[in-house]
Amino acid sequence: MKLSLLTYRTISIYNPGMDNLNELDVFKALSNKTRLDILKWLREPEKNFPKQQAHLPKEVSIEGGVCVGDIQDKVNLSQSTVSHYLSIMQKAGLLEAVRYGQWTYYRRNEETLAKIAEFVKQEI
Repeated sequence: MKLSLLTYRTISIYNPGMDNLNELDVFKALSNKTRLDILKWLREPEKNFPKQQAHLPKEVSIEGGVCVGDIQDKVNLSQSTVSHYLSIMQKAGLLEAVRYGQWTYYRRNEETLAKIAEFVKQEI
């Protein structure tokens, strides 16, 4: 298997670097119950998405990543709505995306979440 099929985009192309964190974008992304649920579910992907990584060969591991289709099945919304929600969260820096072939896997961006927790603790 060629590992060149994996495309890592661990830092949001919309919000490069944690120094440029826009707290308003984060709070806007979290203001939707479904998006908040997705972020909560991605905290424990093995528990909440048991069939995750179904499109990956055994030798390829995307730790903590969940395919858009699996997320769509859980929220029971259209693919376009789920993709839009994931895009909003990625733009805010809450999610990281890893692409394998035609599938995109999302996982939480723990660095951003820690920074937001610190912001709330210090500033609010």
